[in-house]
Amino acid sequence: PMATRYAFFIHLRALPEWLRLPREQRRELGEAHLHELLPRYQGALRLRHFDAEAFAAPCSDLMLVETDDPLKHYDFMERLRDSPLLTVPYFEVLQILPAIEDGYVAFERAETA
Repeated sequence: PMATRYAFFIHLRALPEWLRLPREQRRELGEAHLHELLPRYQGALRLRHFDAEAFAAPCSDLMLVETDDPLKHYDFMERLRDSPLLTVPYFEVLQILPAIEDGYVAFERAETA
């Protein structure tokens, strides 16, 4: 059986406090407070980032968190919420859309079994 793969699409808005920072400082903050979280999950969680500000409003950024364990996502979000990225705040979380990767495939397999 295939493991269920969960995807969480996190819609973010960059706030003026973030946009006023020099790009080098933004990069340093991202590395210090986002990318340093990832080794803690040792491959149990994958993070991808997408820029959307040129194509959509009000969402400026999207993060895609992928995991086989929704509790890993929950733990990641708690740590992210405690970080300056959200507490200063530099970003606002607009919405989180959970999904199951290829969920219909698992459903169809179960139906035909």
